[in-house]
Amino acid sequence: MDLSQLPDNPYLLLTPGPLSTTKTVKAAMLKDWCTWDDSYNTIVQEVRRRLISLTGKYSERYTSVLMQGSGTFSVEAMIGSALPKNGKLLCIANGAYGNRIIQTANVLGIDTVIQDSTELDEVDLSLVGRNLQDNPDITHVIVVHCETTTGMLNPIKEIAQISKEAGKIVMVDAMSSFGGIDMDLGELQIDFLVSSANKCIQGVPGFGFIIATKEAIASCKGNARSLSLDVYDQWETMEKANGKWRFTSPTHVVRAFYQALMELEEEGGPVAREKRYTNNQRQLVAGMKELGFETVLDERNHSPIITGFLSPTSEEYDFKSFYESMKVKGYVIYPGKVTNLDSFRIGNIGDVHAADIQGLLKAVEESMSWMQLAES
Repeated sequence: MDLSQLPDNPYLLLTPGPLSTTKTVKAAMLKDWCTWDDSYNTIVQEVRRRLISLTGKYSERYTSVLMQGSGTFSVEAMIGSALPKNGKLLCIANGAYGNRIIQTANVLGIDTVIQDSTELDEVDLSLVGRNLQDNPDITHVIVVHCETTTGMLNPIKEIAQISKEAGKIVMVDAMSSFGGIDMDLGELQIDFLVSSANKCIQGVPGFGFIIATKEAIASCKGNARSLSLDVYDQWETMEKANGKWRFTSPTHVVRAFYQALMELEEEGGPVAREKRYTNNQRQLVAGMKELGFETVLDERNHSPIITGFLSPTSEEYDFKSFYESMKVKGYVIYPGKVTNLDSFRIGNIGDVHAADIQGLLKAVEESMSWMQLAES
């Protein structure tokens, strides 16, 4: 296939996902697949194996299962399947996605203790311990690793250690970090991790996945509060039927994800990808500060995934106009999500490199000048 014949993207997606993908990932979707075909199901099994290989040196402890739908579908599947009917959840939340977990647990009828760290504050680790001490019936603890509301990177190592010392099951929403931040799940003592195809592994939207210890998956049997979001049944079917999904799978997306996994390996794995993302983010912040922008968070809390910036206070500023000006120049940025704070966000994951960040900064400067926001 001559990839040069594929059209270029009209713009770069600088969002927390979906994100800009390589031409080779897109090209992988140009073939049709039958869900019953052995060649397709072999790809599914290879995807599952490659995901497990990313868990670190204790990979033999883990297994993986793929679930149709957006990342939120997989988060709900994990919560609804991991917690038994008499289970109790501690949710450590400091942003929109932690709050979505709380909402999900409420809909599922799961008893939940909420530790609200607020959107701009770090997690209070001492409070995690007190919550577990005050609520000994808590069975599971969950936290979002990279809270893309602000770009906050939460201390999953410390949270997991405190939780494990109290004998709890640890669940991590690594939607926007897995594959792009190096982590050893065994060393971190993570029982369940959830992520999505269209994030740091740089695939396209269509399914998510749960990685869990084999013991944790086994404990899910009979817990599910939904037929289609039953993690144990999905896993058992994939195990016994060589990669078969229970219901229609997103075949083209799976094939693209397989290509993305190979490209992750070629780049040098999560260590190399984290280095590229980190360099992107540091270059972005330095350049934006030179243009007069301030970050929403203190630098020590930044993730290499996405960064929140305070909006200009000028009366001339309007995010929609700024967004459209940037899009015309080839860059799609993201609106802010912090409550009662006028901000916007710029992501640097996906097929994004140093030259792209330089181009972005030039486009920001031009847009500021056009909107008469540049400092005199």
